Amino acid sequence: MRARYRRILRFASWYLAITWWFELFLPRIGLVKIAERTRSKRMRRFAQGFHVLAADLGGLMIKVGQFMSSRLDVLPPEITKELEGLQDEVAPVPFGAIRAAAEAELGMPLERAFTMVDETPVAAASLGQAHRARLNPIDAADTGLDTVIVKIQRPGIDEIIDVDLAALRKVGGWLSHVKLVSRRVDMPALVEEFALTSLEEIDYLHEAASSVRFAEAFTDDDRVGVPSVVWERTTRRVLTLEDVTAIKITDVDALVAAGIDPVEVAPVFAAVMFDQLFTKGFFHADPHPGNIFVTPDAEGGWKLTFIDFGMMGEVPTSTRSGLRKLLIAAASRDGRGLVNAMRDVGVLLPSAETSELERAMTTLFARFGGMGFAELREVDPREFRDFAVQFGDVVRSLPFQLPENFLLIIRAMSLTSGVSSALNPAFNLWDSVEPYAAQLLRDESGNLVQDFAKQAMETVGIAVRLPKRLDELITQFEDGSITVATPSLEKRITRLERTARQTVSALLFGALLIAGVLLRADDAVLGTVLIVASVAPLLHALFAGRRGF
Repeated sequence: MRARYRRILRFASWYLAITWWFELFLPRIGLVKIAERTRSKRMRRFAQGFHVLAADLGGLMIKVGQFMSSRLDVLPPEITKELEGLQDEVAPVPFGAIRAAAEAELGMPLERAFTMVDETPVAAASLGQAHRARLNPIDAADTGLDTVIVKIQRPGIDEIIDVDLAALRKVGGWLSHVKLVSRRVDMPALVEEFALTSLEEIDYLHEAASSVRFAEAFTDDDRVGVPSVVWERTTRRVLTLEDVTAIKITDVDALVAAGIDPVEVAPVFAAVMFDQLFTKGFFHADPHPGNIFVTPDAEGGWKLTFIDFGMMGEVPTSTRSGLRKLLIAAASRDGRGLVNAMRDVGVLLPSAETSELERAMTTLFARFGGMGFAELREVDPREFRDFAVQFGDVVRSLPFQLPENFLLIIRAMSLTSGVSSALNPAFNLWDSVEPYAAQLLRDESGNLVQDFAKQAMETVGIAVRLPKRLDELITQFEDGSITVATPSLEKRITRLERTARQTVSALLFGALLIAGVLLRADDAVLGTVLIVASVAPLLHALFAGRRGF
């Protein structure tokens, strides 16, 4: 296990050093072209390296890879495409080891607990694997079920998770000292959130309780199905569920063969996920295609059947209110409302001066608002680059952050969009967002969200907003927060920023030098590379003021 821990840290430290060199140091000395020219190749190498690491080690590294593969919104395709098939490469545990683990948990031979257990797994995941089985006659009579799925935890997974979390905490600690990262997200808190989710995922009693809670939330909803739990054959490491295997949601050919139009499934799936996030506040955080079936019924209809409730998310009431505002502002193409909603959710700090961001969002909506992924692919890349040049500095300068409990929300929304697009390549998320936002307006009659949303949706425009703008301008004068640009002040700020960069470079020199010395005992090559790399920030710290870096 010690070798596993050190391998993860070596991988992380190497790629962090490479990223620092190309993305931070080279641009500061005027070599940004080199960074840009090599970026795609470096991203691909990183993804390939992590793919090998995760496939070899398994455990939580698979989960980290899954998360990165779902972040189509922020990570380049070189990374997401390389990691998207990672889950399918998990090798199953031999049935003998699985049998021993299950019998130790259940306290009886498998032949006594079940009439039959198929030795070939239905699915093999990083933390456990599932086998089809049949209940014994007594349990079948008590539950009304016959065929079930038995999910059994991988032997020794507890120790593997402890090691992986220790390594991730170490890497999170490193990143917390990088200002570019720390001002956006509390990395140690993010790792702890990931740790909590992972530990809950290997507690099958917790998963069983979550499935019951999820089923209760959709009791009267014909769109959603949930497997029943066989509590008599469920423990912390063994979970027995009703077998609800049906058509995988992204199996377009099977859907068509069953008389189900995939294009009709996409908006229903999106609406069900919206309900979980914005209305119920308890949501499935891992809605990838393997966890959702489309189940036909005898009357020619169908429903969405969710499985695997190990990774669930909860949205606090305050966050849910902010998310609703965010959704309504996006549906109404209201850049200013979107920025205000970002404050409510906690993505943007209350102290941020956002007039330029509001202008950027308004411009973004005017040009790209309402487009689906298929349409966005047809947009000339130069338009995106022009937008990035125009507003990139504004966005980078603002105090964005990733609030706690937000990691799973982002994952759920990203997977929702991906699955919907797989069902219908022309799927436009806006088509689902807009009617849902309108429904929120109707449901929220009389509260502040409705007032905000109505103001955002109305087309009166200037006539309505001008008094509010004037009032805010007066308020800014009164509290002294009005922004005035002066050349002399900007020069002073530039000098302060240069001093700050020199200080950071001095800190980086010390950090790289110490890290190199410490690692050299275990890995001579990596240690030497870090020691040599420390010369660059030292030179920058000594000469930046004179050279005008």
